Amino acid sequence: MYIFSFEKLNFWSELSEFIKQIYKITKKYPEDEKFGLVSQMRRSAISVSSNLAEGTSRSKMKDQAHFSEYAYSSLMELMSQIIVSLDLEYIKIEEYNKLRQTVENLSRQINALKNSQLKRI
Repeated sequence: MYIFSFEKLNFWSELSEFIKQIYKITKKYPEDEKFGLVSQMRRSAISVSSNLAEGTSRSKMKDQAHFSEYAYSSLMELMSQIIVSLDLEYIKIEEYNKLRQTVENLSRQINALKNSQLKRI
């Protein structure tokens, strides 16, 4: 089976697991958040992986870096939504801390990827 370039990213499996966590956690949110915060968090999480996938398909490093920056921005959007979730008491502090740690780790790796891409321009 062919492995696409985005699947070769050293943090891809961590990102995939993180997206699953977001889906699992948001299943517990109140029903009235289904089309609000739940939908937005899921879209943000998917946007991180989608932008990385699209970026790795580009031939120019500048384009790749651009999509890595979008992925980082989506991750920061998601972090903001995780904070709101804690403030609204939809998640516990333990869940928040675990999610935040994963966001910090992924953000470092996405930034490192972007910097690497920019150095190759």
